[in-house]
Amino acid sequence: MAQSTAAPTPTPTTQTLTPLPLRSIAPWAVFFGVLMLVLLYFVGAEQGATALVSGEGVHEWVHDARHLLGFPCH
Repeated sequence: MAQSTAAPTPTPTTQTLTPLPLRSIAPWAVFFGVLMLVLLYFVGAEQGATALVSGEGVHEWVHDARHLLGFPCH
C-alpha cells in the first residue's frame, strides 16, 4: 500500500495592512453624511412651517424616533 505525502501548506505570518486611500473613501463618506443629514431632518424638523411633505404621515412614522432622540414634537 502506497502512501502519498502532501506538501505542507505555508502558514500565514503577520501581514501588514495597507491603509485605504482617502480618494476611495471620500465619496462614500459624503454619501452617508448627506443621508444622515436627510434622516436627521425628517426625524427632527419635518413638521409645521418647515415641512417638505404635507400632512402628518412623516410625523407619525418618526414619532417614536423623535422622543428617543430627545426632539419635542407635541
